[in-house]
Amino acid sequence: MDQDKLTVALHEVVDPKVGVSIIDLGLVYHIQVEGGRVDIRMTMTTPACPLPESIRMGMETAIQRHLPEITEVYIEVVWDPPWHPGRMSERAKRQLGWFGQ
Repeated sequence: MDQDKLTVALHEVVDPKVGVSIIDLGLVYHIQVEGGRVDIRMTMTTPACPLPESIRMGMETAIQRHLPEITEVYIEVVWDPPWHPGRMSERAKRQLGWFGQ
């Protein structure tokens, strides 16, 4: 299983509050694939994020659609280290208008 394929699939998952991919936001900290199982460690932009279940469901749907060989998806939301804007990709910064930051 190629982790790059998984990352491409997760690029489709958008944080509905800001309209940017969870990958580009830097919310995904770790991906491990073993057989038909994937373990993902991620965070949210804030502990008060109102949509974690929506994001989780989007992740599971994207993985099932692109990687049907994955039969188990385990997503762990962590708060350490905390998310910060420096984790965003250049594309995310452009989308959000964070020029030169």
